[in-house]
Amino acid sequence: MPRTRRALVISLGAALLGAVPAPAAHAIGTPVYRLSVDRLGSVAPDGTVTLSGAYQCSGGNAGEPVFVATNIRQTSQNVRSIGGTTAVCDGQVHHWRNTGRPEDPAVQPGGAKVEATLMRMRRGAMGLPLPTFLAGRTQDVMLLRR
Repeated sequence: MPRTRRALVISLGAALLGAVPAPAAHAIGTPVYRLSVDRLGSVAPDGTVTLSGAYQCSGGNAGEPVFVATNIRQTSQNVRSIGGTTAVCDGQVHHWRNTGRPEDPAVQPGGAKVEATLMRMRRGAMGLPLPTFLAGRTQDVMLLRR
């Protein structure tokens, strides 16, 4: 192959390789765990609370379930669970939504503090599921009457 064509082929090959995007850091093997909570939630007349947000995790589920769990607090002493959502750890951003009806005392419209946790349930030494916390987020939220 004459030198000019060889140089042209090498230049084109280098240009094409340069056009291929580099893989994202989490695709190389570094797990990614991100979690957010929307600043607005809702309370239905029957006391059902709905919270939402987004999460991103990578590394796959490895056969172990992953969840987004949420708690809500309106006074310093009352922390109540609003439930959990199954998560998919495929590196993509997903939205989550948890709904629950805590009682005694019921959650009221207004300000609240929400604690969200992304966690994986792993089998412990005795075969019992143990939580492994991957990411957490505490967010002030305004609960609107639905």
